[in-house]
Amino acid sequence: MPLFQNATFHISAHYLSDLPPATGIEVAFAGRSNAGKSSAINTLANHNRLAFVSKQPGRTQLINFFSLGGDRYLVDLPGYGYAKVPEALRKHWQDVLAAYLSLRFSLHGLVLVMDARHPLTPLDRQMLDWFGPTGKPIHILLTKSDKLSRQDAMKTLNAVRSELQKTWSNCSVQLFSSLKKQGVEEAEAIIGAWLSPPQESPADTTSSD
Repeated sequence: MPLFQNATFHISAHYLSDLPPATGIEVAFAGRSNAGKSSAINTLANHNRLAFVSKQPGRTQLINFFSLGGDRYLVDLPGYGYAKVPEALRKHWQDVLAAYLSLRFSLHGLVLVMDARHPLTPLDRQMLDWFGPTGKPIHILLTKSDKLSRQDAMKTLNAVRSELQKTWSNCSVQLFSSLKKQGVEEAEAIIGAWLSPPQESPADTTSSD
């Protein structure tokens, strides 16, 4: 999909004050450290090194913006849940992420990345609780699905979908594998729709002084 393949690095932010103006359309990617978040971004963008990928969890420690053109952005959030991150840094990112997810006007949707072998951890649920009340859409990528048999992967998908419907009704979910390039088209279609600006009616385009 050309939209994602045009992605280029834009800016990194450590504090909320470092964020660019909230004038465009943003889709954020969140997930536990080492769940495959950066790999998913790279797979969607068809770019091996757009988002930093490391075998050592906890390496994404900034909010990284990737421009898609037309004032549209993918936003790579710091991974959460890595035990070796200093407490002060963990607290800082908890505060920053909570504020960004709940208050950011230009944030149109959240892609929550979970390892298909360990979905809906307590921190994943906390992330859903932070963002769910905004009413904005959430799409869950159950990554590394190639590590499961087809039968187990479908069992996990159905179990996660059933639980989401009970508590977080604004969620959709799918299986995804960066290694096998599985689920890419489904993810592109959903995320791409979020990034498409709404069509303005003639009444929307008139100005009043």
